[in-house]
Amino acid sequence: MKPFLYASVAMASIAGPALADIIELGPRPYFLVDQMEDGELKDKLAACGGGPFERKLFSIGHRGAAMQFPEHTRESYLAGARMGAGIVECDVTFTADKQLVCRHAQDDLATTTNILATGLAAKCTAGFTPAEGDTPAGADCRTSDLTLAEFETLKGKMDAGDEAATDIESFMNATPGWRTDLYADQAGTLMTHAESIELFKQLGVKFTPELKSPAVVMPFDGMTQEDYAQMMIDEYKAAGVPASDVYPQSFNLDDVLYWIKAEPEFGAQAVYLVEWPEDKPFDEQDPSTWSENFVELKAQGVNYLAPSINMLITTDGDKIAPSEYAKAAKAAGLKLIAWTLERSGPLNTGGGWYYASVNDIIHSDGQMYEVVDVLAQQVGVVGLFSDWPATVSYYANCMGLD
Repeated sequence: MKPFLYASVAMASIAGPALADIIELGPRPYFLVDQMEDGELKDKLAACGGGPFERKLFSIGHRGAAMQFPEHTRESYLAGARMGAGIVECDVTFTADKQLVCRHAQDDLATTTNILATGLAAKCTAGFTPAEGDTPAGADCRTSDLTLAEFETLKGKMDAGDEAATDIESFMNATPGWRTDLYADQAGTLMTHAESIELFKQLGVKFTPELKSPAVVMPFDGMTQEDYAQMMIDEYKAAGVPASDVYPQSFNLDDVLYWIKAEPEFGAQAVYLVEWPEDKPFDEQDPSTWSENFVELKAQGVNYLAPSINMLITTDGDKIAPSEYAKAAKAAGLKLIAWTLERSGPLNTGGGWYYASVNDIIHSDGQMYEVVDVLAQQVGVVGLFSDWPATVSYYANCMGLD
């Protein structure tokens, strides 16, 4: 059967629309189930291992499939969709000639592309500086430093930069061991926002573009923040994409409120992103530490709130449970989306930032599906971003989620 499967994938790469028919979850979900402690949840997940598997809106491809493919590239998007993601994300920023492109941040080209190894490094806002003493290595290379034509000559790479590096090659070759460069050399096709729309249409997935905060001062060459927010929506309208298929996102509440007012059909599904703050104390159980007023957000027309996973879960003894933050947001009538699974590496050391509220009881990759189950069944999230969508697609299929 394997030669037939590979032939089918190759044919679909040529045929285009047939891409929407391919769902292949691979071995990772089964590995995660095998790592679980014995119990009802493990039994239920193991029992559905034979499929069939369908595309699920609950499964959102975070930057495509960024755990193993260079993020926001054609290849990463293809991988995410093939793993059953029903929604895929293009983070949106702009070039020097005000063209919209897919990048996680306007100033991340040094760590997500090969720019430092090309002649375009000379155009970076700040070129590479090696580590010295307490000063880390780094560079500030922005999409706004380049025209679209120049941007399109770059190749994506796995997102990483070695802050201890003393030369460019070492800085660029810093992919964590739990990720891989296996696909990076032959992948890495960068995309414009408009190109991502056309690809996602072929793949049969819905859209969740995130309007990224500019690294440049706005207005930029006459373009205001509202102009920028409108440009993103206009590219969906120009492509004939119905508003019901688009979930525009932003960490900037003003962007969300702009869409609600200026583009109400798109604004109805606009997603306000929030995260565990690093500049002040936060406790998912203590309302006095929360910045969001959920009732006020709902009154302003916000329907979707997307907190980081760590804000939505807490500990109850040795169990994972919904946080008071999650309960209050749900009580206000907000639909919740969580981010991001499969971005922490192995969980045997507590899971890092994304599991900050439950670090003390996280000790195994087998607990990943415990977290997903609490988010889905007890918190009631309507979608879950993942750097490896197969993990979420498997769960959503097993549990009969949309």
